[in-house]
Amino acid sequence: MEILTFTVTPFFVNCYVVKSGGEAIVIDPGDVSRDVSRALTDVSVRMIINTHCHCDHCGGNAALVRDTHAPLAIHEEELPMLRAMEVQAQMFGISVTPSPMPDQYLKEGDTVTVGSVDLNVLHAPGHSPGHIMLAGDGFVFDGDVVFAGSIGRTDLPGGDYRQLMQSIQRKILTLPDRTVVYPGHGPSTTVGEERRHNPFLTGL
Repeated sequence: MEILTFTVTPFFVNCYVVKSGGEAIVIDPGDVSRDVSRALTDVSVRMIINTHCHCDHCGGNAALVRDTHAPLAIHEEELPMLRAMEVQAQMFGISVTPSPMPDQYLKEGDTVTVGSVDLNVLHAPGHSPGHIMLAGDGFVFDGDVVFAGSIGRTDLPGGDYRQLMQSIQRKILTLPDRTVVYPGHGPSTTVGEERRHNPFLTGL
């Protein structure tokens, strides 16, 4: 398995490409940079996944679907936000290409398979209502739930601080300390590091 990280958009979003056995999935294509496109030339893209549908995480959906013909997957509760991408972008003074509608809805308990790698879908609302994470063996793509030293915002539409903290307690802090966390922004970290040093989590 290979995990590639590409920082895209003015919001410095981490777009992840997970490769295994000649296949790939793309997580949170906020934009499709030249480097992202190059990384996909030698693989078959099985799925494009938005952990949530804030415009900075899905602004590249249209281009990536066009180029790869891969199905787009989100949690069903994110659909209103996906439909409102252009309005979201205007709030931040940017423009985005509207996303195609999803081909598939992912929910808690589903499994996404790429090559020999299985990723378990976890529903982790709080930053947004239908936010999902993808957990593998020893790692998790957690979108905007937890960052190195911080947590996701809850002041955007659909945000709920109490829900977010519950998601962190139930879906992040129940993972082994050695679990590598690949967040939607910033550097990777581990569950143990955040449990010990993240000021938002130390009292949980």
